[in-house]
Amino acid sequence: MSGAERLSAAALALPGLAHAFFTRRGGVSEGVYASLNGGVGSRDAPEAVHENRARMARRLGVAPGRLAIPFQVHSPDATAVSEAWPHEARPRCDGVATATRGIALGVTSADCGVLLFADRKAGVIGAAHAGWKGALNGVVEATVEAMRSLGARPQEIRAALGPCIAQGSYEVGPEFVAAFAASDADSARFFVASRNAGRPMFDLPGYIARRVEKAGVGAFEDLGLDTYADEERFFSYRRATHRREPDYGRLVSAIALA
Repeated sequence: MSGAERLSAAALALPGLAHAFFTRRGGVSEGVYASLNGGVGSRDAPEAVHENRARMARRLGVAPGRLAIPFQVHSPDATAVSEAWPHEARPRCDGVATATRGIALGVTSADCGVLLFADRKAGVIGAAHAGWKGALNGVVEATVEAMRSLGARPQEIRAALGPCIAQGSYEVGPEFVAAFAASDADSARFFVASRNAGRPMFDLPGYIARRVEKAGVGAFEDLGLDTYADEERFFSYRRATHRREPDYGRLVSAIALA
């Protein structure tokens, strides 16, 4: 494959907008990182990750230095930006928003939820990394609020959830359930019993969808793709852990105002 392979969402197929949920195919990395690894935090060869990200940027129609991906820390924090940043100055947050054309806002993942947002009328876009902790603590709402600060209106925002771990692949422990119960009284419906007593299966996509709805977003699409189950297309932290692999690649999802 000569270029970075990407998936798209119908909800974001809008004039003046470019977006991509990149798969693991179409890059230059090797081994467990094969082939489109976008993770600067992985132990992959830095030059390979740089080339992979450059391929992604070109697919989005921006210069490689204009693909802006923050230093993700599983936080509820989001920020509005007007410029891309050098690698050493990456903001520590999990949601970003901009009204600046020619910047591709991106996030990385390997099972966590990834959300891309757009209010075409206002000319504002956003991206969020929503693992269970970020989703529980409010990263979806914080990203929508960052977009609001730039003139977006929640009811005009369209959002799409890219590939992430599905409920059938996501067994969790009792402490996980307790954390949700303590912070969100309505969370019980996102857990179902598994074959292992006391270790239910968690519906991360469903939970994220509810948080998107609560944030007042006007339209939402879930691509419905399971990173754990689809090894050909997606990296998965949990799959790599179960196999005791030394490391894992990271997927990139990004959006830009053309």
